[in-house]
Amino acid sequence: QVQLVESGGGLVQAGGSLRLSCKASGSIASINAMGWYRQAPGKQRDLVATITSGGITNYADSVQGRFTISRDNAKNTAYLQMNSLKPEDTAVYYCNANIKSAQWGLTFDWWGQGTQVTVSS
Repeated sequence: QVQLVESGGGLVQAGGSLRLSCKASGSIASINAMGWYRQAPGKQRDLVATITSGGITNYADSVQGRFTISRDNAKNTAYLQMNSLKPEDTAVYYCNANIKSAQWGLTFDWWGQGTQVTVSS
């Protein structure tokens, strides 16, 4: 079994910063891409940023230049540094990881439970 646990969400004023963390644990052989998605009330879940195991990143246009995704492969952890936050960034942020199970040898997408980010104006 694999678990993704997010942390670092909270309430911040517009223009502020937050750093989210996502740690993967369990029966892990390897982790391919990791990513962050967000879902605002009444809206679909959207891509925020992704990072490959080799460090290649991809960002949604709405966060380009403000957010930075990174990862520590030794710690099985991904991060999302969010700067210059705007009220429209308010959402539940979910971590996603494509993980090969050490137990089964199969690869699946796993999701964290989500962490709330609220940006006040």
